[in-house]
Amino acid sequence: MNNKTVPVIKQIEDLVDDVPGWTPLDQLYTLFNLVYATAGLTGDIVEIGSWCGRSAIVLAFAARMTGVQNVHCIDLFPEKQDWVQTEAGHHYIKVNIDGSEHEGYKGFGGVWEEPYSRDIAPLYEKHGSVFAIFKDTVSRKGFTDIIKVHRGTSGMFAAGAEADFKCKLAFIDGDHSYEPVCDDFRNVDRFLVPGGWVAFDDAFSVYEGVNRSIADNVIGNPAYDLSQQMARKLFVARKRPGTSG
Repeated sequence: MNNKTVPVIKQIEDLVDDVPGWTPLDQLYTLFNLVYATAGLTGDIVEIGSWCGRSAIVLAFAARMTGVQNVHCIDLFPEKQDWVQTEAGHHYIKVNIDGSEHEGYKGFGGVWEEPYSRDIAPLYEKHGSVFAIFKDTVSRKGFTDIIKVHRGTSGMFAAGAEADFKCKLAFIDGDHSYEPVCDDFRNVDRFLVPGGWVAFDDAFSVYEGVNRSIADNVIGNPAYDLSQQMARKLFVARKRPGTSG
């Protein structure tokens, strides 16, 4: 429950303290503020790439404070057996959903052995399932009423969305390869309301695919204004008010 006299950044820090993930506090605070700043707009929140739920619960926290009913979390949620090693020793995923195979992290060379062994493998050893961690996070933090889980891709989500579906914030944090980021952007851009925001994780850091996608799809796009790197690795842009979705 929100305490109106406690700084939001402190509440966010406490909320995510025990949740695995890489999203830093400054980025979580920025995402919260984007939701807070669009309190007058209609539409849901969409997150592509949720992992263990670290950013999802912050988006849900902001949603609850501002009256947003749904935060849609889209992820392949790979299990331990879904990870594959390349000849170079890097790791990527192959996830089968309803008979269809989906790859991830391969386009930029995969996850290196050191971060995989340090950050990813221990989660499976301790908990057995990333999806189980995500669901536990959502339940423990009290957001099962707001967070809607979609195991799949942004394309699958877009194909199944209602004709009148709209969102006012889309956070893109899935596969960081160029084409997947472009696909994720196109799949949410169609639903984003004028005045709504799109945010990209790991922007202008070490992932050239993310950088190129932003440069090709957002910067200079007349449908977007107020585009800016807002935190160490978070880029945001607003759908220009008056443009159609």
